[in-house]
Amino acid sequence: MKIINDIGAVLCDLDGVLRVFDHEVQAEIEARYALPLMRTAFDPALIGPATLGQATEREWIESVIDALGGDQRARRAMEEFVEVPFSVDQQVKQILDRAMVHVPVVIVTNATDTLDEHLERVGLTDYAHAVISSARVGVAKPDRRIYELAAEAAGTEPRRCLFIDDRRENVDAARALGMTGIHFSSVADLYPLGALTGAR
Repeated sequence: MKIINDIGAVLCDLDGVLRVFDHEVQAEIEARYALPLMRTAFDPALIGPATLGQATEREWIESVIDALGGDQRARRAMEEFVEVPFSVDQQVKQILDRAMVHVPVVIVTNATDTLDEHLERVGLTDYAHAVISSARVGVAKPDRRIYELAAEAAGTEPRRCLFIDDRRENVDAARALGMTGIHFSSVADLYPLGALTGAR
């Protein structure tokens, strides 16, 4: 990765980076009900409308239940699935805490209409400089427009943004706009952000 310099903002994904779900619980629910919950729930044809603000999270849940057979087993499984515990990765947060002393940090997330409630549950309501939710703005990663909106919210040009995401296609889209991209797989990937905490 190129050396970080002249960075004016950090744009960070939420799920899979700052917010983490208990994957063991997810796997246990799938196994117990013998249903393909992950694959079905995140089928773009089902989750897509909810992340674009064209459907509510409740409507998405009902669409997944129908796709899984529409019976009581499918309903119980999906209702448990959407209540899987989640938390903030404190190591990631500490790195972002240090970065935001120097530059704006903007959360950029493909989310549903329940995002505000979820942020409140983990104490992130007023954490970032701004939150760009796909359900609110009507475009989702990797659409270039959501990156442009995030850069605008940060008050800087796309070329001065550092973008972090756990999905390669989202990082590639950011790089195509001239952003510096970090494809996140572990907290070690964020160590280059230490350059932002030096003398400026």
